[in-house]
Amino acid sequence: MSEGPTVSGELTITRIFNARPEVVFECMTTPSHLTHFWGPIGISTPLSGIIVEPKPGGRFETLMVNDQSGEEYPMRGVFVEFDPPKKFSFTEAGVEGGMMTSIVFHDLGDGRTETVTHQTNVPPMLMSPEARQGLESSFVKMDEYLERL
Repeated sequence: MSEGPTVSGELTITRIFNARPEVVFECMTTPSHLTHFWGPIGISTPLSGIIVEPKPGGRFETLMVNDQSGEEYPMRGVFVEFDPPKKFSFTEAGVEGGMMTSIVFHDLGDGRTETVTHQTNVPPMLMSPEARQGLESSFVKMDEYLERL
């Protein structure tokens, strides 16, 4: 097996949610909300597996669990920016290349929020169509959760 250079990518996903920026930001950064939608369809994230220290340098950690197999997928990030309700970003040093995720919240002025999620240093396995579909499905879960609030 030979090792070659790491090819890392970049992803941008724009999404509109039917809630004010304050609500969307709070849902994305509060464990009691995150437990309802974090991770793709078929994955659960127990409240006990979520740590959010809402400040630059604070931890942002989740433990996703496959609903069928019980396989666990830890995510360990550190907040770089935390500016409610406008933006937060975090880095995942444990991901090959140090993946960075930034989410910006735009108030559309009509009770809706546009989010722009930008990821850099995304490893090839997370650039696959299946991985993107998984990420998109977590936004579908969030839409459903926001409707119930």
